[in-house]
Amino acid sequence: MEPRFHLFDSPTAAKVAKRFYNVSLPLEQSTLPKALRELVALRVGQINGCGFCVDIHGTEAAAAGETAARLNLVAVWRHSTVFTEAERAALALAEEGTRLGDHGVSDATWAAVREHYDDDQVGALVCLVALINAATRMNVIVRNPGGSYEPGMFAGLAN
Repeated sequence: MEPRFHLFDSPTAAKVAKRFYNVSLPLEQSTLPKALRELVALRVGQINGCGFCVDIHGTEAAAAGETAARLNLVAVWRHSTVFTEAERAALALAEEGTRLGDHGVSDATWAAVREHYDDDQVGALVCLVALINAATRMNVIVRNPGGSYEPGMFAGLAN
């Protein structure tokens, strides 16, 4: 599979991509664990059919210590025993926040998120879900394929 278009070939898209990466940097500084952030991003990538995002976030999750079993079960987290209640709340938020047109984020999911995460972590989760959804959409539109990501590959985009 070849991409339809390389976003970095467009001066405007390249500027947006760099800013987009930098917007996500505060999430790295939040108290939300990196492995959880990567699992949430992985689940959004799976839902949106973004091979590139699945590659990035699966690779980063593994680098953050996630096991193969947990990575393999993210897509079916409701039917597995390897995720904590807090992780399940975050994954439910990722799914419902991605599929907003279905019914939005339910009160039950919101209550579970509020039970397990403090205000800063809730803010980080909401921003993460929004940002990864935007990223998956860009990559799916241009058919950016997965399979070539290396951990830390985008660090050069930081200001």
